[in-house]
Amino acid sequence: MSGPSQGGFYRVVRAVISFALGLFYRLQVVKPVGALDGPVMFVGNHPNSIIDPAMVFATTERPVTFLAREPLFRVPLFGAVLRGLGALPVYRKQDHPGLTAKNEGTLDAAATALQEGRAITIFPEGRSHSEPQLSEIKTGAARIAFRAAKAGAKVRIVPVGLTYQQKHRFRSRVRVEVGKPIEVESPGEVSGDAEALWVRGLTVQVADGLRDVTMNVQRWSDLQLIETGEQLYALRIGEQDRDPDRQRRFARGIDILSREDPQLLEQLREEVMSFRGRLGMVAADAKDLSLQYRRPELLRFVVRNLASVLVGLPLFALGLVLFCVPFMLVRVMSRTVPLSQDRVATLKFVMALALTPLWQALLCWLGFRWLGVQGAVFALCAAMPLALFTRYFLERWRAVLRDVFTFFTLGSRARLKALLLVEGERLAAKIEKVAVELKERTMTAKGARGGTASPPAGE
Repeated sequence: MSGPSQGGFYRVVRAVISFALGLFYRLQVVKPVGALDGPVMFVGNHPNSIIDPAMVFATTERPVTFLAREPLFRVPLFGAVLRGLGALPVYRKQDHPGLTAKNEGTLDAAATALQEGRAITIFPEGRSHSEPQLSEIKTGAARIAFRAAKAGAKVRIVPVGLTYQQKHRFRSRVRVEVGKPIEVESPGEVSGDAEALWVRGLTVQVADGLRDVTMNVQRWSDLQLIETGEQLYALRIGEQDRDPDRQRRFARGIDILSREDPQLLEQLREEVMSFRGRLGMVAADAKDLSLQYRRPELLRFVVRNLASVLVGLPLFALGLVLFCVPFMLVRVMSRTVPLSQDRVATLKFVMALALTPLWQALLCWLGFRWLGVQGAVFALCAAMPLALFTRYFLERWRAVLRDVFTFFTLGSRARLKALLLVEGERLAAKIEKVAVELKERTMTAKGARGGTASPPAGE
């Protein structure tokens, strides 16, 4: 099997994908200290179709070999890229009912890559989906690890959690969290039922590792419940909000309450979501209640943003004129093409990636027609910086307008802010009480997982 080239093609594709993802999303990458060298299998959750492997591809420093469903290899151009990167086809039953036997060759090729000390990536849920929790973890990753470990490879399985704030929206936040490696021990000379038991045991550990780096709730609304509850709790204890570990503990707490005290959970859900709704009516969130508006800070805010308008508005207007067509084309296509939610971002991303060089070429041609070679060179050098500035300016002023609205609804209405603050503090105290009671149990649930994989195959 030919692995992913570490030459020009691999580096160019990786650079382009990394740059494009950084423009499309706000990335936060959390990695453990130390190099992940040797035979490594990256396993990830799969909520966002082709974007998920692109995320691993862009945020992993090592060249990786991907396992991808076979129909993708038949997509024009995209299939050529997959083959150029050394990806391996997976024949799913729903795609090829009579060809799933070919997967044995794919698994052998992946195991061989590990034996050669390389890195591979697989999404063991087996499908992209939009449920708010992990789906069933398939045994493919464990079977590959079994073959490689049996041949003497010191395999490590590394969970990669992909948490999208709003996966289909441009410039939404994404957290890529690389978890603690699972050290896979050699299974020895086992076969039959013992091998199946070994594979099942490792599959359970892979599932637990993924749960440690992802959010898992029963319903989508609980993500909003966790976000607001965690903000209130952070405000109460004087810490920074949006702490991923704390949010996952809250998710585990919701799971515990749903089984042991559903009445208390429903009461908390109703109160917190009602409070969130009232904050939403004034375009605020829980942390805005702690803001103090001081005259010098307000003056600096006004002067700084007026200056940015005077300087940046003409360039922003030019950018809107030049790039409104590709922007609106992507927007219209994403709303009219019938796609499942987990594929909307892929459509937007691929269209933007394809349209950018085409639109750049058109602007260069127009520059050449109007101003000759100098116009073409100017368009070539200025188009991309102008597009990036337009995006930044729009993003910046959305935040400014939100701050202005929040100021006039909270900063200038002391009674409204005081009422919301009192209610927020009451809710925060209630959440803190429940969080303290459940903290040890939610921490224990995480601590009981991970570590060295030593499936009980030989017993």
